[in-house]
Amino acid sequence: MTGPKTEQRRAGGIDYTLTRRRVRNINLRVRADGSVAASASPRVPAGVVDAFVASRAAWVAAAQAKADARAKRDAAADAALPPKAEALAQMTALCRAYYPRFAATCPGGRFPRIAVRDMRARWGSCSLKTGTLAFSRRLCVAPLPAREYVVVHEFCHFAHPDHSPAFWAAVEAVLPDYRQRQQLLR
Repeated sequence: MTGPKTEQRRAGGIDYTLTRRRVRNINLRVRADGSVAASASPRVPAGVVDAFVASRAAWVAAAQAKADARAKRDAAADAALPPKAEALAQMTALCRAYYPRFAATCPGGRFPRIAVRDMRARWGSCSLKTGTLAFSRRLCVAPLPAREYVVVHEFCHFAHPDHSPAFWAAVEAVLPDYRQRQQLLR
């Protein structure tokens, strides 16, 4: 079996990639890098897809401008981030400060492995399997109360791997003002 067929096309001044697959409608999207992609059923003539793309030229231009602005903002933010080694040292020190409160719930009672990654979709993560707490490098430029909240949040996942009421009670036991700290990350 072969995969979907793709081809490069141009319509209404828009260069786009057309992918033929089993879909009911013609779908159009602008990717994060600003490129344009359309998907349509193999039964839809290419001319119909071209007309659809051309009819949405204003929407495409606006979406591309938004993607470009987001990319520039992200690049500027990344330039302000500390090097990974510095970020790792910063987050490790913060975790060491909170570790005594969570030592009993850490896997094997040992200090967890700390990692810093270039994460965009989350501030931190907890792996019960490997005993690792991972943090976004972007967290290092957040206010200290926000960083403390994420560290406590991830440590609490060792005891409560979900976001149950018991999990939030554990967070609140350490940081009664955790809701205000959460707001600093929005």
